[in-house]
Amino acid sequence: MILGLGPQEWEAVRLSLRVAFWATVLALPLGIAVAMALARGRFWGRELLNVVVHLPLVLPPVVVGYLLLLSLSPAAPLGQALQSIGIVFAFRWTGAALAAGVMGFPLMVRAIRLAIEAVDPRLEEAAATLGASRLRVFVTVTLPLILPGVLAGAVLAFAKAMGEFGATITFVSNIPGETRTLPSAIYAFLQQPGGEGAALRLVVISVVIATVALVASEALARAMARRVRG
Repeated sequence: MILGLGPQEWEAVRLSLRVAFWATVLALPLGIAVAMALARGRFWGRELLNVVVHLPLVLPPVVVGYLLLLSLSPAAPLGQALQSIGIVFAFRWTGAALAAGVMGFPLMVRAIRLAIEAVDPRLEEAAATLGASRLRVFVTVTLPLILPGVLAGAVLAFAKAMGEFGATITFVSNIPGETRTLPSAIYAFLQQPGGEGAALRLVVISVVIATVALVASEALARAMARRVRG
């Protein structure tokens, strides 16, 4: 046992960390791009994009999971096309990562967008007048200034991914060793006679992870505010 956890409990923790890590890492580049478009872009459909991005926050997670299942199951055209090139999401840990990434994406985008909006555009304009390309301006000026916000968004998305249940269990079920993450394991243990102890241990781990993530997010937000004031 590790930290008092049994093999099944440790397996759920390890899988959750794997799912949350990949959900966050793969969503981060898109999150930065979408946040930049919403903060700086002026284009037709911007408000629609904003609504779509934030829909997972207000939709029941089961609805999000069902929509993913309809779109990416082996019976769906898109699911079949992806399966033909070796990419499978339904009832796999990769699907759990996708569902967790979708649910955490709005939190990530929101944090990064606020960081971008706090940057004085004149700093970027000054760099552009010196001949820097838009990409160079972003990499050398904007990104360093919004880095605390990017990290805060990543931390929040990671914590959300660790705690995601409804969308995940709807899309990829609750398969031990494959899709049984922390919340799914807690649910499974509560259905078993005598499983309350294991469920309680996993609940404690979930609370600790969520608390650390919130504290880290607040610290990064304060760092961003100090950087902007400076």
